[in-house]
Amino acid sequence: MATTDPSPVADNRLLDNGELLLLGAIWGASFLFMRISAPEFGALPVAFLRVLFGAALLLPFLLKARAQFPATLWPKLFGIGAVNTAIPFALFAWAAERAPAGVSSIANAMTVLFTALAGVLFFGQSTTLKRMLALLLGFAGVIVLASGKTDGAHFGWPVAAGVTAAALYGLGINWVKRHLSHLPSGAVACATLVCSAIMLAPFALWQWPQHAVSQTAWLSTIGLGLLCSGIAFVLYYRLIARIGASRASTVTYLIPLFAVTWAWIFLREPLTWSMAVACGMILLSVFISQRQA
Repeated sequence: MATTDPSPVADNRLLDNGELLLLGAIWGASFLFMRISAPEFGALPVAFLRVLFGAALLLPFLLKARAQFPATLWPKLFGIGAVNTAIPFALFAWAAERAPAGVSSIANAMTVLFTALAGVLFFGQSTTLKRMLALLLGFAGVIVLASGKTDGAHFGWPVAAGVTAAALYGLGINWVKRHLSHLPSGAVACATLVCSAIMLAPFALWQWPQHAVSQTAWLSTIGLGLLCSGIAFVLYYRLIARIGASRASTVTYLIPLFAVTWAWIFLREPLTWSMAVACGMILLSVFISQRQA
């Protein structure tokens, strides 16, 4: 009698989609953590502590693979660390001081569009019409989500900060794929976090809070570093190496869904019909994009 064993391709697709979902949930929580910690710490200290805790967690991976990281590679790691970690983290922390968690996560979802554009414009990548239409559908969902008011207010500058960070992510994702995908993902994540910590340290010390910081803010910052930077970056770089920069970047379409949900559960930030409609469009675009990738 013939048996129907699971296909390796199907197993890989299930693993890829499972990791994308998990990563979306973790990074969605990062906006909750920043919303709690940034008003007490300030943007630059939060960004610094985030990369510091993440680097500490992943240091064994870098030490194990240190022979694969010659001195000539570190200038490139500093550049990627700045574009893909230090500056975006600082921008999102700044936005978290001034706007609800959902607002920053909406801007972050533009990473997919910027990744595709950077790949085509600067890295010689090709794309298909269906692929671009799927990306545009997700981008339209982001616009729907951003167009609604939150508590009757608009947040122009925080959204601008988030969009700038997303543009840097789009460039950084392609840079990682081009130059670092042959290296162990945990070691790469740690190296870029170490570089980011070095770059952010003097600015964080300059803006270090002079008042006592609550235990809740400390715990949120630790979770931001260990979970949302350390563990999440390993998953992220693994996905870039395995499925490519554009497909890996579609995780940012899931982030608003989780970010809004976590903020509603723990911070009582409001949910609106525009958010529900937009999240449906975003999830549909992820499904289409995965099928066409």
